[in-house]
Amino acid sequence: MKIIKVIIPAYNEQDAIANVINEIPKIVDEVIVISNNSTDKTIEVAKNAGATVLSENRKGYGFACLKGLEYIALQEVKPDIIVFLDGDYSDFPEELTKIVAPILDQNIDFVIGARVSSLRENGSMTPQQVFGNWLATFLMKLFFKAKFSDLGPFRAIKYDKLVQLQMEDKTYGWTVEMQLKVLKQKMTYVEIPVRYKNRIGISKVSGTVKGTVMAGIKIIGWILKYSLKK
Repeated sequence: MKIIKVIIPAYNEQDAIANVINEIPKIVDEVIVISNNSTDKTIEVAKNAGATVLSENRKGYGFACLKGLEYIALQEVKPDIIVFLDGDYSDFPEELTKIVAPILDQNIDFVIGARVSSLRENGSMTPQQVFGNWLATFLMKLFFKAKFSDLGPFRAIKYDKLVQLQMEDKTYGWTVEMQLKVLKQKMTYVEIPVRYKNRIGISKVSGTVKGTVMAGIKIIGWILKYSLKK
């Protein structure tokens, strides 16, 4: 049996995090929630739901993910697969089995849960998110002949391949950095269509003008940086 661990960055998700944890399939060996400077009861709720909870006080999605990877790196037995999942309950955690299936059955390195329009709940993605995803994936197709259609945060990757990527982004660029490095290192990848619903609470990124602008700048910046390295 493959060892699967889930990393969930969470900032003030006390109303959503237990739902997320409770609906993760039992094939997962450990659920790791990283409280990213939460000021509510995210830590308490996540612990009560059975997750391992870490704290990362430096704000940023990438900071939280890196904290989770630091914790895993210190474990004696390393996982085979890492799954990244948001803590806002916008994804359907039970679809994790679909996300890891290409790795388990076809030896694929990296899998994206693609939030296709036909499976998205109305209003679950803002117009700026939809446009940002389109622009980012269009540029990756233009520069790298990529076949990505989304920057979906629900994703799985072989642990040894993830280590090989040497991830470094601390904030909004984490997802696109991973995809660009997968492309540059010629790893195998596929997209799996997943359902997507309105999150619980307000998005800390797309729900604010500042968050949207900063995320857009970071994502485009990563793509341009890698296109110039070609």
